[in-house]
Amino acid sequence: MKIAVLGLGKMGSRIALKLYEEGHEVVAWNRSAAPADELKLKIKNLKFKNDGNNLEIIDSIEDLIQQLGKPRVLWIMLPAGEATQNVLDEVSKYLKKGDIVIDGGNAYFKDTEKRYRDFKKKNIEYLGIGVSGGILASKNGYPLMVGGSRKAYDYIKPILVSLAKPNGGYDYFGEGGAGHFVKMVHNGIEYGMMQSIGEGFEVLEKSSYKFDLLKVAKIWQKGTIISGFLLDRAFDALSQNPKLDGIKGFIEESGEARWTVEEAKKEGVEVEIIERSLEYRRRSQKDTKIQNSFTAKTVAALRNAFGGHSLKSS
Repeated sequence: MKIAVLGLGKMGSRIALKLYEEGHEVVAWNRSAAPADELKLKIKNLKFKNDGNNLEIIDSIEDLIQQLGKPRVLWIMLPAGEATQNVLDEVSKYLKKGDIVIDGGNAYFKDTEKRYRDFKKKNIEYLGIGVSGGILASKNGYPLMVGGSRKAYDYIKPILVSLAKPNGGYDYFGEGGAGHFVKMVHNGIEYGMMQSIGEGFEVLEKSSYKFDLLKVAKIWQKGTIISGFLLDRAFDALSQNPKLDGIKGFIEESGEARWTVEEAKKEGVEVEIIERSLEYRRRSQKDTKIQNSFTAKTVAALRNAFGGHSLKSS
């Protein structure tokens, strides 16, 4: 297929490159030049060469859209909120009936719901896709939680198949903001899991036994009940910095856990672990005692290991 990718940050550039490597024809755009230049360099240095197709960087959104055949497929991979809305407003000027717009960012599901309905009135197909797996998903395969137009979902399956290779997956969860709702709850759960890992490692770190935390992480990877993606990232982080020296436990929160808590309260569901993990992150942004704790340093290191989120130095 031919697809436009708008937004070449950590996730967007990897998605564009994976689609290219899987044989799709990709045209890409980014507002600032540096990420686009970095992607051009990656393409140039690829040992793999796609014989039939190309990955081209276009300078303007209008020119980008003109490069596409009908129906035109645009995948927007930008921070949720104003950045995404600004690009949606811009692309709306050039879209026609039957074109497909995909928002792969961590959008608020109610925003996706509104955008889906607004585009539907214009006979434009809209998808909100929750994308997980972090920066490692380009190799492992993306887990993709799709909501919005069923017609568009069926049409772009070749793209989803390619992005999910080799060990990812994809599925359709319903109209409107359904896909982003599923991703929202996923990220809320993630907060609690990361918090538990951080707290557990701090108990070990403070113990009089003077544990080698890397050895602990390694044995916990071997089929234990808590083994899995996040524990693997804990092992990665400790491999690089066994005592997490020089890291400030400043933990950002991007909205999904807060939205999960808000929806849970509307539904009458208690989400104590997610809510307390969210509050801990907020406190970590001001409280130096928390910032110096091994728990907060571990959570910050985990975010860096799987998502490439920047670390603050202590």
